[in-house]
Amino acid sequence: MRLDSRTAQRWHALTAAVAVTALVLQLVLIVIGNPVLDEVEPPGLAMRVYRFFAYFTIQSNLLVAVAAVTLARDPARDGPTWRVVRLAGIVGIAITAVVHFFLLRPLLDLEGWDWAADKLLHMVVPALAVVGWLAVGPRPRVTSRVVWLALLFPLTWAAWTLSFGAFDGWYPYPFLDPDEEGWAAVLVAVVGITGMFLAFFGAAAWWDRRSPARPEVP
Repeated sequence: MRLDSRTAQRWHALTAAVAVTALVLQLVLIVIGNPVLDEVEPPGLAMRVYRFFAYFTIQSNLLVAVAAVTLARDPARDGPTWRVVRLAGIVGIAITAVVHFFLLRPLLDLEGWDWAADKLLHMVVPALAVVGWLAVGPRPRVTSRVVWLALLFPLTWAAWTLSFGAFDGWYPYPFLDPDEEGWAAVLVAVVGITGMFLAFFGAAAWWDRRSPARPEVP
């Protein structure tokens, strides 16, 4: 199959549609008061909405959606800021899928629309985003500067999450909760996930440099 700009455009449009649908569905479920992870008594609406956007899963899906929407219009999109957003989204959504599968999935017992939203955000969108990036690009787009700037996304998120959590006592993921796990275990988790990010960013840069340019011009 010729991986031209039209094929790329269709793939990015599909990715954008699924990502936006998943985000809207999960937000609706949050607004109506459905629990997330192990929450027994969800807080007020304003706090529920804040916590919705505080999840790394949601932020990664948002970055993927923004990049996919722009690529659906222009599959050869480029620009210094856009490159950072695109790479942060791709690596972030890949890490989201891995962490969810190994650390969070065993904690969940979801049904109905909650189950559907969970699978879309943690499995379907990551698969579409990563496969699309590997197959249709656009590339080359990754430089050392882009990698280091994109790394600020997870580092800033972790710093804010731990700082704000120390203030209000809420952490979006159990493995980041020092009240439950202890600071030693939290630091081990942060170091381990940071190492995973570095490995994924390195792999992305390697693939970007050694793979054919995409999309092809018809």
